[in-house]
Amino acid sequence: MFSDAIHQKADEIVARYPQKRSAILPLLHLVQNEERRISEDGMRFVAKKLGLNMNDVYEVLTFYSMFFTDDIGKYHIQLCRTISCFLCGAGQLREHLEKKLGIKPGQKTPDGRFRLSEVECIGSCSTAPAMQINFDFHENLTPEKIDAILDALP
Repeated sequence: MFSDAIHQKADEIVARYPQKRSAILPLLHLVQNEERRISEDGMRFVAKKLGLNMNDVYEVLTFYSMFFTDDIGKYHIQLCRTISCFLCGAGQLREHLEKKLGIKPGQKTPDGRFRLSEVECIGSCSTAPAMQINFDFHENLTPEKIDAILDALP
């Protein structure tokens, strides 16, 4: 299911850790970046690489809010909703994103391009409001800045 390049990258990740099990989070990220979700085959891949059973992988996968078993879309927008971002306008930014994309948090656009999520603190309290798109961080957001960011995506 996974390419030789993904197997090689996974082996390189596992080699960094004295305990193979410690590589579970980076391997889950690797799989999610490849599949845009973590499928059963992806869980099997991680389990086999680490010598774990599927339940071990599933427990970690479902514990963290950054992993998804359904397709996250090409661009996963994660808007911070905690107190600093909220006080600086994250609620209005969420409404702006909902209107612009035609979706609510937890949904994906019909073309699969965007998924919108509200998340807990992403560590940008001094530059709130903030969001992440995939692994790119954006702060000091305004509706105009969000429009420019989204319009610049390929």
